Amino acid sequence: MAKGKKTKQAKGKTITLKMAQNCVELTLDGKRRLDLSFKGITAVPKCIQKLCDMDQLDLSRNLIRKIPEFIDHFSRITVLDLHSNYLEELPVAIGRLQNLLVLNLCNNRLTSLPSELGLLKKLQTLNLGLNLLETLPTSIAALKELRHIGLSDNRLTQVPFCLSRLTKLEKVNLDRNPILSEQALSSESVMVAEKLYLVKDSSLCEDCLNRCQTERKKTEEAVKSKVPKFVSLTNMVTQEDEEM
Repeated sequence: MAKGKKTKQAKGKTITLKMAQNCVELTLDGKRRLDLSFKGITAVPKCIQKLCDMDQLDLSRNLIRKIPEFIDHFSRITVLDLHSNYLEELPVAIGRLQNLLVLNLCNNRLTSLPSELGLLKKLQTLNLGLNLLETLPTSIAALKELRHIGLSDNRLTQVPFCLSRLTKLEKVNLDRNPILSEQALSSESVMVAEKLYLVKDSSLCEDCLNRCQTERKKTEEAVKSKVPKFVSLTNMVTQEDEEM
């Protein structure tokens, strides 16, 4: 929805406070969720500030280009879903959502991320797939609780080094990024990662682990000192069959 679409911005729908109140629902685990997905809105309604006591906020599948600074009023939310919009940037205020466990920014137009993302100390899942990212801020290394990160369909040419600092990280989806092959650096050729996932050894079955260790040994012998630091520092392996 976000890429290669019409450049002319459609006129968005208006959401009143009463309409927003009718979009509040109770999840199976008893959480209050404000679901404004599929509403055709081009901006986050100011009226929802009066509903800032929500546990979850869903603004996905709209036409939103900008997240307002008042997003930090939703300090209680544990889930923020912004996927499939037209976001080109994020406000620094997003770093004040200290209770976030899940942040979904997939399918937008993000070219960079604010360093304040590193303030989300409780974050466990971060989805950044289908954007225009070439790098990640080094502050991502501060997300010590992060388990899963989706980075597919971006413009990354190498595995972000900051991920090597995340000791609880279980899965990294780097599918379809123009990852530079270490063996191809001298010839300046590019390998497109059609299926590239990173998972911890402990997440693999015995057969898969043995296969990956064999392939890793072959790579080490071929590349010698040019083995990516991410692999050696975090003891993580590439595995095509493990999906995020």
